[in-house]
Order: sequence, then structure tokens, then C-alpha cells
Amino acid sequence: MANYNKKRARELQQDKFRDTTMSLVDRILNRLEGQGRMILYVLGGIILAVVLAFFLVRWNARKTDEAQQALGRAIDISTATVSTTAAQTGSEPVFTNDRDRAQQAIQEFEKVAAKYGDPYKSEARYFIATNQLIIDRQKAMTDLAELSSSGVPEVAALSKFALAQAKESDGKYDEAAKLYQELVQLNSPTVTPETANLRLAKVYQKQGKKKEATDLLFNLVDASRKAKGSDQAPIPASSAAREAASELQKMDPERYAQLPPELPALG
Repeated sequence: MANYNKKRARELQQDKFRDTTMSLVDRILNRLEGQGRMILYVLGGIILAVVLAFFLVRWNARKTDEAQQALGRAIDISTATVSTTAAQTGSEPVFTNDRDRAQQAIQEFEKVAAKYGDPYKSEARYFIATNQLIIDRQKAMTDLAELSSSGVPEVAALSKFALAQAKESDGKYDEAAKLYQELVQLNSPTVTPETANLRLAKVYQKQGKKKEATDLLFNLVDASRKAKGSDQAPIPASSAAREAASELQKMDPERYAQLPPELPALG
């Protein structure tokens, strides 16, 4: 009933605006004939369209802000402190274990998914799945696999990466490697090829494939150190490239020594 009343109020407001606008136009039209009348009809329609577009943009902006705040609150819960001794201070939640935190976070993300459209709905579903890994791991993996084909590119990449990490954690290295390779081919700015290749090299290392791992790490760091921007200045190494260099140095010092020197980034 409350929703119907709100909807009806909006309809009545629209009717009042339309009646007022058209009444003004009609009074002017009574004084004009022929082409002048047609011009005023066109102008009246344009004005009405502009006003409606303005209110639509304002409404969309409010909904977007509302969705972002709701998603932010849910993320705050999912990253809240877990401690058996710390006391809650202010509005900052504190949980005694990861499972309780995950359950509370899932409830908040479900509210976002139910109320808002994409990209917020898909983002919320991704966070639900990652928190679900603690509660029902198999269901979480099924959901992440589904979200890997999401129409929201960022969610698709993040879901595939989370699924690959879960497979790696479970010792399913072949499946994890396949997912990381797909992420490399995806070339997403959300999960970069460098990040995916770094994880893939670590999977190879766990599988005892030292040569494949060192080759991958060497090529990653080599390309990073040779990369230059449009002004030919060296591009700063990413965190993935720096970690890859550290891993290669520990795994194969001789191969690491063959890398080009790391040039200082300018400016």
C-alpha cells in the first residue's frame, strides 16, 4: 500500500506538471496560427523532454549514491575486525570469529543484490560468494564459476581469480593453473596478466615444475624492466612484478642475475 501511494503521488505530480505546461502552451497557441503553432508545439515538446531528462538524471544519481553507500556498508562488515578480546568502539563492528562476520556480511550483500541493478547486484553477488567460502565452500565455488561469465567485466575477472585461488588452496593445481592461464588471456585491468602469471608461476612451483615457473617469472620481470611509456621513460614496476623478481631471486639466483638492471622511474 505504501509503495502504491508513492507511485500514485508521482503520477499525480507528473499529471499536474503536464497540465500546467500544456495549459500555458495552449494559451499562447490561441494567439497564433499555421507555422507559428507548429513551432510552439515543437518547442513545448523539447522543453518537456529536457525537464524530464533533468529529473531522470537526478533520480539516477540518487539511486547510484544510495547503492554505493549500501555496498560500502556491507564491505565494511566483511572486513571488520575479528577478535575474541577487542571491544566494539563506536559504530565499528567487531566479530569473535570469521564465520559470524561472513554470515553478517552475506546478509548485507544480499540486501544490495535484491534492491539494486548492475553493476552493484553482480558486485554484491561476488562478495556473497567470497564470504560463502567460509560457510559453504562448494556452493561458493559454484557461484564463483557462474560469476566468471558475468556481463560485468570486473566481476567476471575477480570471480575467476577468487575461484583459481580457492582451487589452489585446495591443492587442485591443474584446475587453478587453467584458470590463471585464462586470466592471462583475458588481459583484464582488474586482474592484470602480471598478477595472473605470478600466481601461475607459484602453482608451477608447487607442482615441481621449476623450469616453467622460473621461465614465467623471468619473462614477467624482464618485460616489466624494459617497459617504457609514451615519453620513453621507464614505467614503474607493479607490485606483481616486484614480487615476481623476489620469487625468482629465491628460486633461481643465477637466472635472476641475467635480468636487465632495474632502471629508476623518472618524475
